[in-house]
Amino acid sequence: MKFYTSDQIELDYDDFGAKSDPVVMILSGIGAYKEYWKKTIAALVENHYRVINIDARNQGKSEHTNQGLRISRHAMDLYELQQKLEITDPILMGNSMGASTIFAYVSLFGSSQLRGIIDVDQSPKMINDETWQYGFKDITWDDFHFALAQPFGKATHCNIDDQIFKQIQQLKADFPYDAELNFPFLIDHATQDWRSVIVHLDCPLLIVSGADSPYFNPKFANLCETLSIQVTATSVENAGHLVMVEQSAVFNEEMLQWVQKIG
Repeated sequence: MKFYTSDQIELDYDDFGAKSDPVVMILSGIGAYKEYWKKTIAALVENHYRVINIDARNQGKSEHTNQGLRISRHAMDLYELQQKLEITDPILMGNSMGASTIFAYVSLFGSSQLRGIIDVDQSPKMINDETWQYGFKDITWDDFHFALAQPFGKATHCNIDDQIFKQIQQLKADFPYDAELNFPFLIDHATQDWRSVIVHLDCPLLIVSGADSPYFNPKFANLCETLSIQVTATSVENAGHLVMVEQSAVFNEEMLQWVQKIG
């Protein structure tokens, strides 16, 4: 499905499940494709949730553009789609940059209108310094601009489902990600610090880290638990950065238990 933002950028999204069911809105990581969430979507729909799965601007089947290359604009895109679809009280779930987009959304619009948030392997602060040692790899304020221009390396710890892998490879061929075009957005994303957003949350937050993530030390999630009573942290063994597709059965079980617990 297609949606035009207020700055006239075409976004692609999928809408699964019954319109009357509670809603989960999903955002993927930078350079990723919404199809990574196939098994999670199936589990949610089977358990009577409606799922809105979104390709961010400059990703997947959405429009590739030099407009709005900042995390606040991504958050506005999410908000505008929510308003268009007249969705109330959603759960917002994001992997990597998708989770940061959700924190940006909360910083702009608050969290009292949300049922909950799920962060899949995204530290609230990307850059390591004297206040935080659990950012992206070992980047610091001295080298982050150069380091982020280099290839990130493999995101996964173990192989993903063959069918999903083949689908993603075809999407990469048909809708290639332009890292150079989107680099200003990556820098904007990387320089944010969402810890204060977590401190003031008005809704539950589940953080699911990959025990073997090549990008983030999973201890970041436990530290986030100390920031707010709203936070629940869990780590999935034998999973890298793409927890939801590397260990989909375990992820889906833990995610559904939490979702059903918060009501």
